[in-house]
Amino acid sequence: MKNNNKLALLLSLGALLPFAASAKTLEQSYLESCRKGTDVPVPVSVVSPTVDSYDIGQTVQVQFVVDTTGRATGVSVKSASDRALAEAVVDAVKQWKFTPALHNGAPVATKVILPVRVVSAAASSQFALN
Repeated sequence: MKNNNKLALLLSLGALLPFAASAKTLEQSYLESCRKGTDVPVPVSVVSPTVDSYDIGQTVQVQFVVDTTGRATGVSVKSASDRALAEAVVDAVKQWKFTPALHNGAPVATKVILPVRVVSAAASSQFALN
């Protein structure tokens, strides 16, 4: 039985090697995956919320405006199952920076509704965006 457990552990660690080699954080991966365009605010810097392990799998839907300077303003919660988790997500999103959307070449304030799903990454809890 012990040999089977060790084999499973080794196989699991081997499966993670390609991800470890890339050395990208969840935040970097998210930034690279975002839709780029002048008609939408594009995140250039994101901060993960600090959450508890029991929050994994939960989703918080936030609403905010990306102003003409690229700051998230008026951040509010549209839906969440836990108040403490919602507050952690709001605190994190308030620190994000964006390239604002453009209209006729000029920055414009844009309303954003964003679902944030908590996932486990490495040994700590972080977030993912749906």
